[in-house]
Amino acid sequence: MIINKKGWNWGKTARRRLAEKLVIPFCIVMMILLTAKLQAQEIQGQQPMHLSPDQAVELAIRSNLSLESSRVNLETRRRASQLSWNQFLPNVTVMGILNRESEQTTQMSMPFPMFDPSAPSIPGNIGGIPGNIFPSLPSIFVPNPIDIPQWNMIGNVQISLTLSTAMIENMRRLRLDYETGLVSFERAKLQLERDVRKAYHNMLLLKENIALMHLSFENIERQVQMAQANFNAGLAPELTLLQASVARENMRPVIEQVENGFALAMAQFAMFLGLPFDTQFELIPIITEDIGFIPLNAMELISQAAVRRPDILELQQTVVMLESARRMQVNTLHPFLNLSWNTNRIFTRDPWNDSWFNNDYWTSRGAFSVQFGLRLHSLLPFSTDFQGIRSLDDQITTTNIGLSQLITGTQIEVYNTVLTLERTRANAHAMVQTVALAEQSFRLTQEAYRAGLQDYFQVQNAEQSLHQARVQLLEQRFNYLNGLIDLEYFIGVPFGTLSTGN
Repeated sequence: MIINKKGWNWGKTARRRLAEKLVIPFCIVMMILLTAKLQAQEIQGQQPMHLSPDQAVELAIRSNLSLESSRVNLETRRRASQLSWNQFLPNVTVMGILNRESEQTTQMSMPFPMFDPSAPSIPGNIGGIPGNIFPSLPSIFVPNPIDIPQWNMIGNVQISLTLSTAMIENMRRLRLDYETGLVSFERAKLQLERDVRKAYHNMLLLKENIALMHLSFENIERQVQMAQANFNAGLAPELTLLQASVARENMRPVIEQVENGFALAMAQFAMFLGLPFDTQFELIPIITEDIGFIPLNAMELISQAAVRRPDILELQQTVVMLESARRMQVNTLHPFLNLSWNTNRIFTRDPWNDSWFNNDYWTSRGAFSVQFGLRLHSLLPFSTDFQGIRSLDDQITTTNIGLSQLITGTQIEVYNTVLTLERTRANAHAMVQTVALAEQSFRLTQEAYRAGLQDYFQVQNAEQSLHQARVQLLEQRFNYLNGLIDLEYFIGVPFGTLSTGN
């Protein structure tokens, strides 16, 4: 067998080139598949975050974006309050001016005598001075023209300070503004904690509801298997089997809808805490049977809420701020004192051709002034400053009206919350008995169905009644917890004070 050496070499080169073309895409595809597999393993390997209500509150206070904005605003007010004394610092302005005249100008200096040596001397004795010393009076007076440089340079320093009684009130206003910011920040924190705790309870309620629905689905699945066995044995008609199967299939989309709602609530809760929306949580369950129902004194709670609710405290602080702003506006009508000093350093020669370091070329000018004034136009009733005072009076009146409305509304809210909690407590006690009766009814109906004394519709109705009773009991207990949280916010006590009896 004869092999063409040239053909063999050509085939080898072609195969190498073909391999190079295939290896690169193959490597890229493998890298993509490996990356996707690692990401999938990472997602599957993510452990849910164990989170208690207290831990959720701490995380929200540390990471919530809305609260972070309030924190930045508070820091701005704090800095303004600490540096409120800086208004007594004088205004210092340093300027350097370099300008050029559009045309060359000439200044005529004062004329001086040009003495003529040929003029005769004045003889005799003048004023006790011997004669022949001074020559005769000049016959010519010649002015001396001086060209003024087109370029000139000036250095200027100005210092001024204005003092008035409004500056002192402004310092107090800035301090009150910081205190108002503290109250607002505390209110925002309490609102955030209230909302986080209520959202946590709502998610637990959804989770418990899903668990109950899965239990109901398992019961329906057992009913289907029982109906199938009875149908196969000839003990039940095919209609019973179809009814059980339809009930089971109708249950699937309901469970999926509730689970989707729970997933959405988890995503919103994660973003509420400043975390990625796909963060998974492992919520610590609350034993609803241990929820304590406490006696509530409506009048005592109303009196506490009227003076301790965070919203009321913030609005009261706003009134104090407006009153300080009004005093400052009034103080602007008082006389003011202005102290100022300025100095100019002027270069009298050409800055481009003459030396800057020759002191003979520089001249200095300066002045110190004290001004004591009063803005008479501001004293007119229709002036802008005077109308500003009236506008602040209107704002104070409006805010006080709003404060009264808020206090009245708080009293009604507290009273309504207490009534709702009492009604929820009574409903929860009643629902405990209802659940017990529903469980007994469902158990007896199942036994009758197995004995052939009841049809599947009776079993389904009994199971549905039991599920509704359990869900309603859970809702009543969680509603009681959320009502206590609202009440604790209204009366301005730490969350958990009422529920723990402290």
